[in-house]
Amino acid sequence: MSTWGNTKLTPTQVAQYIKSMLDRDRMMSAVTVQGELSNHKVYGPGHHYFTLKDGESALKGVMFLREAKSLRFRPENGMQVVCTGRVTVYPRDGQYQLYCEKMEPDGIGDLYLAYEQLKERLRQQGLFDSRHKQPLPRMPRRVALITSPSGAAVRDMIRILNTRWPMTEVFVVPVRVQGQGAANEIAAAIGWANRHQVADLLIVGRGGGSLEDLWAFNEEVVAYAIHRSQIPTISAVGHEPDVALSDFVADRRASTPSNAAELCVPDQNECRQYLTQLGVRMEQAIQRRLSIGGQRLHPLQVRIEQAFVGMVNQNRQKMHLLGTRRVLTDPKAYFQDKWVLLEHQQKRLEGGMGLTMQRNRQRLTRLAATLDAISPLKVLGRGYAIAQTEQGEILSRVSQVEKGMPFTLRLSDGQVDCQVQD
Repeated sequence: MSTWGNTKLTPTQVAQYIKSMLDRDRMMSAVTVQGELSNHKVYGPGHHYFTLKDGESALKGVMFLREAKSLRFRPENGMQVVCTGRVTVYPRDGQYQLYCEKMEPDGIGDLYLAYEQLKERLRQQGLFDSRHKQPLPRMPRRVALITSPSGAAVRDMIRILNTRWPMTEVFVVPVRVQGQGAANEIAAAIGWANRHQVADLLIVGRGGGSLEDLWAFNEEVVAYAIHRSQIPTISAVGHEPDVALSDFVADRRASTPSNAAELCVPDQNECRQYLTQLGVRMEQAIQRRLSIGGQRLHPLQVRIEQAFVGMVNQNRQKMHLLGTRRVLTDPKAYFQDKWVLLEHQQKRLEGGMGLTMQRNRQRLTRLAATLDAISPLKVLGRGYAIAQTEQGEILSRVSQVEKGMPFTLRLSDGQVDCQVQD
């Protein structure tokens, strides 16, 4: 049996000694290891167990749930990774292993890898299939903008929508578009808009930024929310080169938020010009038919062509009426009318609150008067008294007292100490 000096060691003591040596080694307390990931498994609540290999050796490793929560990609066997942590001995098995605190893919960023992994998984699940795409309404009555209420993107979209097609009502559903919890807010807003049917078309997006800034639109929860949406959706994230996963799932992708506003509504000037040109062409065609070589037309043909002329004139009148409507000549008038209505409702609310407070004040006065009338102090003021024991118990029956027992007699202006004589 081997000994160390005159001391016999147990396997546990040897493991503890080696562990203490490794724990004191500065290099082993913060080491970065590069290798191929193998035997990767996830156990329990989310602990990752794996082996790092190179051409000759292998190093076992573990990454506990607390550190694993920071992973932005899914580790897979065969992947080249770089792990940072500490090397120490697990005394029970007597084996050294890496306690990993940080893991990154080797050669590419973890965000890009996570993007590609999720993109492939969603593609396999059919979220990008064209059969799921809904057509956009040609002239939506209401458009909901799910974006940050304070960014430049929302102001550009509102301006373009009001300029191109002011008949469309615009709603802004405010959400955070970056940072922790932003993806859940966006997904919840999409679900809320569908449950309450607040619009005919949704625009989901934000202005430009880095990959980290745009990451909320690459989250799985947002992709599924867009996929489940019964309202047609346009994804408008970042600038032209930026492509988020929401772009693949949405019914239409816009290169920028401003482009999304242009895609979802027609241009009123182009529509007016097209109708005018169409009317002129129809009228010219009818005139040509009527003047072909003096040929006499069938009465039915004459009536049809007259009906066409009447329809053209009717459409011209409608366009003229639309052009003179207040919503086009003075877009601010709508908001001014709503402001007047808001002030009227505010005055009604203030009047109602004042009346309610007055009624409550009167009721409080009545209750206070009733409480004062039935107060025991009022009874004492009319010549009655209250007998109490030294412990404060009310004496209401003779059986509660005995000869020689002290008690207190409470009057309206004080109390008298007494004793039972008989």
